[in-house]
Amino acid sequence: MNERKKFYVTTPIYYVNDRPHIGTAYTTIAADVLARYHRAAGYETWFLTGLDEHGQKIAKAAEGISMNPEVFVERMAQPFFDVWKLLEISFDDFIRTTQERHIRVVHRLWEKVKQSGDIYLDRYDGLYCYGCEAYFTEKDLDEEGNCPLGHGKPSRVSMPSYFFRLSRYTKKLLEFYEANPDFIRPKSRANEVISFVREGLKDISISRTNFSWGIPVPGDPEHVIYVWFDALTNYISALGWGEEGEKGSLFEKFWPADYHLVGKDILRFHAVYWPAMLMSAGVEPPKCVYAHGFLTIGKQKMSKSLRNVVDPLNLKWEFGMDETRYYLLRDNVFGLDGDFSHDALIGRINSDLANDLGNLFSRSVTLVKKLLGSRCPPPSDGGEEESKLRAKAMEVIEKAGQLFHDADFSSALETIWQLCASANRYIDGRKPWEKAKKGGNGEAELKTIMYHCLETCRLLACMIAPVMPVKSREMLSVLG
Repeated sequence: MNERKKFYVTTPIYYVNDRPHIGTAYTTIAADVLARYHRAAGYETWFLTGLDEHGQKIAKAAEGISMNPEVFVERMAQPFFDVWKLLEISFDDFIRTTQERHIRVVHRLWEKVKQSGDIYLDRYDGLYCYGCEAYFTEKDLDEEGNCPLGHGKPSRVSMPSYFFRLSRYTKKLLEFYEANPDFIRPKSRANEVISFVREGLKDISISRTNFSWGIPVPGDPEHVIYVWFDALTNYISALGWGEEGEKGSLFEKFWPADYHLVGKDILRFHAVYWPAMLMSAGVEPPKCVYAHGFLTIGKQKMSKSLRNVVDPLNLKWEFGMDETRYYLLRDNVFGLDGDFSHDALIGRINSDLANDLGNLFSRSVTLVKKLLGSRCPPPSDGGEEESKLRAKAMEVIEKAGQLFHDADFSSALETIWQLCASANRYIDGRKPWEKAKKGGNGEAELKTIMYHCLETCRLLACMIAPVMPVKSREMLSVLG
């Protein structure tokens, strides 16, 4: 008996200093679609999401409302869990960096990297951005000396720090990128990362001494492990890397990850620092880091000051969850910057979902009810038109499946809608209502037509299931 193929997909772990918004929902929905598709395709699948609960940003947010960080993260974690469940996010695990299972693995990774000779104590003097928890050099900043990611002016800090010998991995990373051309997607992002690494990598600070909300460095509790060293480890801590027995079996089964889905703003951490850390520890890097672009709102940057931050739950209540999921993945090419527009969302609902899919399904079910007394006709081959429709369905199933596998969601949905259009043309051209009037051969032809309409609807319901799970279930329930 052949062993089932494995598939492991992750989202970034999200900071708990705010509630979920349309940007975090976009990444998480994309990961959910990948997980749902691969489960349906027979893969043994593991889907991880979770929360980044350490770091100075979290400590400051808690301090701002006079709350203990432990209490703050506990309060802020629940909305993420609840929102993802309401959005039908089918995660298999929800990791939190304050969990003991995670802390154990972070310490284990630190010790492994240290044993490789890649951690040393020195002093950090430079720029640090609290908004994105990142170190910068002067050349990284914009013309006004601000963080390139829009978090204002970085602060100059000076403190004792442990460093990771990232400089050792310049050549190894370049060789790895060459041997694994699909490691960073899309290609345009890969080119940016490769150019950055070719300039030569500098060692990076991986501990802090000016705050205490984090994981202590093993053997030196005055130092807190840098939040990104901590956070990146979640991808293997959730699988129990290095754990004994059953706790570690998930790592053996699912690592390396097939996809880390991330925003383009955190690509460097995932495509440079993370594989270097893993190489140092003797662990194989993930197969692919896929960086999507930013979502603007009506062509404007999303920000609290502009009061244009979109709450995904509001979209669920106003437009429907499946409708929102469909629009986000159909209108925005994953990997590129995209834009969210209420008008465009309504347009997709009216055009694609109501006029195309809804019309086909409604007509097919209504005609069977009216002309055949709700009795589903048996399979039959029919003639040339039926053969063309079946061939189109097989073509779309194969092509859309590959596109889903490749995380090309927009093209996958466009391909599926080609079958929807073909089926609508088929029913218009075959005119089953006229066959019903003929009797004799007309009735046999009517049954053939309606069988093909219902079967096409069934196939469409199955194909849209990763993106629109509720609508898919509703359609399949009606079809019986």
